[in-house]
Amino acid sequence: MNTSESEIQNARIQAVRVDDAVLAVELTDGRTILTPLAWYPRLMYGTPKERANFEIIGDGFYIHWPDLDEDLTAAGILAGHPSHESAESLKKWLASRPGVVSQPAHQVPEKKAKYGK
Repeated sequence: MNTSESEIQNARIQAVRVDDAVLAVELTDGRTILTPLAWYPRLMYGTPKERANFEIIGDGFYIHWPDLDEDLTAAGILAGHPSHESAESLKKWLASRPGVVSQPAHQVPEKKAKYGK
């Protein structure tokens, strides 16, 4: 399947699911994009509670995880772009998380977007 630049730029998120190995993003056009959680180290090292605390914002163009300081775009996910965070930045972030057990989470329930807010 070939996705045009316009389709990538106009993709909107309506639901998100995170499990032990995968970030699943459901788009408003019916597609579901699965990406390896390893592409997003902050999600991979987040706790189940942190992963479950996200917002779909910008009319569905972005996902924000406030507890993990992680932001992803629909366009970036659809284009297959993993995190560009440097190893040094990730190391500092992990060191700032004393007492947090950083291991893969159990599946987090799906959350639907609330448009218009």
